[in-house]
Amino acid sequence: MRTLLATVLMMIASLTFMVAQPAWADADLVTGAKVFSANCASCHIGGKNVINAPKTLKKEALAKYAMNSSEAIVTQVTNGKGAMPKFKGRLTDDQIQSVAAYSGSRMNEVHQILTAQAL
Repeated sequence: MRTLLATVLMMIASLTFMVAQPAWADADLVTGAKVFSANCASCHIGGKNVINAPKTLKKEALAKYAMNSSEAIVTQVTNGKGAMPKFKGRLTDDQIQSVAAYSGSRMNEVHQILTAQAL
């Protein structure tokens, strides 16, 4: 019985380590949240778009406007388009990658984490 329990516990521990995200992934999202707050939130507060209301940062809108990949968001942030200014030269490549990861993936989740940490 002990052997079976030990085996099951080892399997659970192994699966946890194989599935868990690396710590740097969350660090990039936290950096992305900070870059977003300092550079993007004035137009995209709460994931909205104060200039062009239908083009929000919600997953459905990102998919509708072909902005649902990290590459597309990086290109948009780097080069700008329409009313959105380019950030090339204002942000580093790493900052642009981080804000793309943040805005295109878990923006709301990271915002809740940062808000909880501030309390």
